[in-house]
Amino acid sequence: MNAVKNNNISIIGVPLQYGADRKGVDLGPDAIRGANLHERLKALGFNIEDLGDLSVQRKLEAPKQGEKLKHLSEIVRVNTELAKQVSAEMSKGQFPLVLGGDHSIAIGTIKGVLQHVKRLGVIWFDAHTDVNTHETTHSGNIHGMSLAAVLGYGHPDLVAIGGLETKLRPENVVIIGARSIDPGERAFLKEKGIRVFTMHDIDRNGMKQVMEEAMEIVTNGTDGVHLSLDLDGMDPFEAPGVGTPVSGGMSYRESHFAMELLFERNILVSAEFVEVNPMLDQHNKTAMAAVELIGSVFGERIL
Repeated sequence: MNAVKNNNISIIGVPLQYGADRKGVDLGPDAIRGANLHERLKALGFNIEDLGDLSVQRKLEAPKQGEKLKHLSEIVRVNTELAKQVSAEMSKGQFPLVLGGDHSIAIGTIKGVLQHVKRLGVIWFDAHTDVNTHETTHSGNIHGMSLAAVLGYGHPDLVAIGGLETKLRPENVVIIGARSIDPGERAFLKEKGIRVFTMHDIDRNGMKQVMEEAMEIVTNGTDGVHLSLDLDGMDPFEAPGVGTPVSGGMSYRESHFAMELLFERNILVSAEFVEVNPMLDQHNKTAMAAVELIGSVFGERIL
């Protein structure tokens, strides 16, 4: 299996913060663009079409006391629209590059890609595993449920985005960089047999071996691979501007090396970069890291 190299990139911004319930992550798409994203991709020979940002309601009422899933209706609405837009761009032969926003937007991105790639592999770079459901969540924040939803588990309104029949298979998903896993998530991952490469695995075996194993899993019987990268997968020293930082993450070079290996295998059909929060950032460091990682995944090299 080898995805065709696509020189045509459609950028879609999704300034959604309600999945994380923390102000600032809605500014992420503009911060990433402002760190010279277009110039970087154009220098690599890509044709860029920036579709701007999806419309997100700016002021919602605070969640009611005891409400299990915060801001569910707006998150469903935005992700349904995102799935349509991603699907429409892929229909034109474009590579969708989605900029978040919080990680709940992965539901819309992946469901849109699944309209075209029936058997999709997913590499999920994240400090967290995001497989909580409305039954296991402690916070009620939907950005911690996005991977479960695209696997077909969780609140019916989330699972139904983009069609009930479109979902990932657990054997086609890998998580890389995890180091903060809730008890309910741990049980879910074991039950579904999802391969998780924790920071312990990266420390023990190195990023090269982890990525080679991960890429074998996500390309086994699939028709393309989606990259879902949460900037909190990196160590907070490298990426301070994230909503839920967890110490002991991937280094700058480990993260770039992983992206470089993805480019070499030429397997990606779509990608998203999420959870850049400029209000928590230091001198735009995290947005610049996001753009540099995007550069690496699209072929930028030191020499």
